[in-house]
Amino acid sequence: MKAFGFLSFGHYAPFRGSQTQSAKDMILQTIDLAVGADELGVNGAYVRVHHFAPQQASPIPLLTAMAARTQRIEVGTGVIDMRYENPLYLAEEAAALDIIAANRIALGISRGSPEPAVRGYEAFGYTGSADPRGADMAREKFALFLRAIDGEGVADGDPHQFPHGTRLPVEPRSPGLRERIWWGSGTRDTAEWAGKLGLNLMSSTLLTEDAGVPFHELQRQQIDRYRAAYVAAGHAGAPRVSVSRSIFPIVSSRDAMYFGSRPDGDQVGVIDGFRSTFGKTYAGEPDELIEELLKDSAVAAADTVMLTIPNQLGVEYNLHVLEAFAEHVAPALGWKPNTDGPVEGYPARA
Repeated sequence: MKAFGFLSFGHYAPFRGSQTQSAKDMILQTIDLAVGADELGVNGAYVRVHHFAPQQASPIPLLTAMAARTQRIEVGTGVIDMRYENPLYLAEEAAALDIIAANRIALGISRGSPEPAVRGYEAFGYTGSADPRGADMAREKFALFLRAIDGEGVADGDPHQFPHGTRLPVEPRSPGLRERIWWGSGTRDTAEWAGKLGLNLMSSTLLTEDAGVPFHELQRQQIDRYRAAYVAAGHAGAPRVSVSRSIFPIVSSRDAMYFGSRPDGDQVGVIDGFRSTFGKTYAGEPDELIEELLKDSAVAAADTVMLTIPNQLGVEYNLHVLEAFAEHVAPALGWKPNTDGPVEGYPARA
């Protein structure tokens, strides 16, 4: 494991005991958490994206603020729901963010997860999908997004200003941005597709398939098929792979109160019409966690682990979770504190 970071779902609600009562609380606390994580030497700060729910929904302004307030940490998403996006505008935003962050970004993009609204992307003005889940629309938009960030001409130039047949690219553009784009994959087949495109792979604590094997083994199959497809397609270099895990070192009585009685084991259920496999929560004494995580074949295969955090418990407690993992668990998995910048090939701010 070269890197680890936190993944915030960005929940907020005026519930008793919640430290995140409003959208303002959530947004400002996420920035503060990124700053604190950067000071700890944590490698990444990532946010989930959900629409029509009391959660983080528009990530680019938040990531921009996080990048501007930090020096080394990578900022990103897990994942942007492409069904809700204008691909050309997203390309412009992504380039601007990449420039501000000095290339310290990891934009996870995908079809997205089930939303509270039925075909909510249609309320955003995006219609015409033949797929009840909008997957066809997400793929088409993503293809245009990739063309745009690669600098391809995507609009006809005014013949009064440009030679006939001129095609104009979007601006601004950030060189190498495609190397910092990830596909959030929920199956082995979509992981292969991402490998063929030469993208990085982002895999969650949920896979929308069930092969009758433990979650980490199914996810390892996904990673192996992704890497094989990447090589077979002729792409050079070593693509990055991240996995998400719920990991809570129990080093205090408060940790034990929150997570000491968590159920153990994977879960299988139905989500979005698919029989799906959910990864388990790791909670225990540091030595116990190290032993369990060393047996996790997907963690072993990934270079980055995203820790899903209970953001409504507040900045101070979540920094405690990150610090406990960094001090007591991560070094045994091969991690060293981030003092220079994101993972190899991702420069720090000047």
